[in-house]
Amino acid sequence: MFTCAGRRTYLLKYFKEQMGTSGLVVGADMQLSAPALTAADVKVQVPAVYAPNYIDTIIDICQKWEIKAIIPLNDLELPILARNREQFEKIGVIVMVAPTEFIDICFDKFKTAKFVESIGLSTPRTYINLHKAEEALMTGDLQFPLVLKPRWGSGSIGIEFVNNDTELRETYGSLLKKIKQTILSTASQGDEYILIQEKIEGQEYGMDVMNDLKGSHQAVSVKKKLSMRAGETDKAKTVENAEIERIGRILGENSGHLGNLDVDVFEKDGHYYVLELNPRFGGGFPFSYEAGVNLPKAILKWLNGEAIDSAILISRKNETFAKCDYLVNVGNNYICEK
Repeated sequence: MFTCAGRRTYLLKYFKEQMGTSGLVVGADMQLSAPALTAADVKVQVPAVYAPNYIDTIIDICQKWEIKAIIPLNDLELPILARNREQFEKIGVIVMVAPTEFIDICFDKFKTAKFVESIGLSTPRTYINLHKAEEALMTGDLQFPLVLKPRWGSGSIGIEFVNNDTELRETYGSLLKKIKQTILSTASQGDEYILIQEKIEGQEYGMDVMNDLKGSHQAVSVKKKLSMRAGETDKAKTVENAEIERIGRILGENSGHLGNLDVDVFEKDGHYYVLELNPRFGGGFPFSYEAGVNLPKAILKWLNGEAIDSAILISRKNETFAKCDYLVNVGNNYICEK
């Protein structure tokens, strides 16, 4: 079952391609008009992730449709599902989420920076205190341009760029107010919930860091991002880059995540900086899959206790893909329940 299915139509289709007629794909979302549900065999309407009956509803669906695994697709639900992992395991359901501690690291961008540094990798200079950031600017430890974004963020919500002291103070103040008016207000904690970070201006790469269902590292797929749209990769090319693959391997070995870890990396002057960690399938995964990375097949085999040929997780290199929009009929033409 895919929860918070949203617009990830391609992902449900990938799993259906690999499953054939051997099972069902169930899609769950707050709205039955979510595009991805058109690719599901069964579509289910569920409460918001913060609703008190969210977990009970998901458990009921798992029992009714004999679900073997849950693949969550929204950052906000990851910690909720992780905290309730044991309830699902009792009914024989694997929840493909990372350990609670690692999810917290990924969702808290300040902890992300500290974690990346702790395992010997590089990340942009990062502050959560405006005055300390201003002091760093005065001493030259930090330089404009800077990026301001929610410390507990999802997607591209609230990301701002500033080029001088006046913009920094004005944008910081307005962002404080703006976050309180979004769904991110539920996740934000304390007073220091704005991240102030040096902007790395260089080539951006994406990684799919793949672990098995026991959290053991398996493979890395690297993509050179050619363009972005609405916070997601729009065009990209699969590439071979030994250094980025090494970075991905270190992340996979230290995360304990299950399935996919979506990672953003920037290159500047031959040096690589880890920017974002998303312990789920991200918008960049299709570029890996279309180039031969068959993680859905691997997951299905692991669920059945079968070994895989590691070659199915290696991409063909120098293949370029671009996303495109199309319409889907979201009418009730599938098995549906509310």
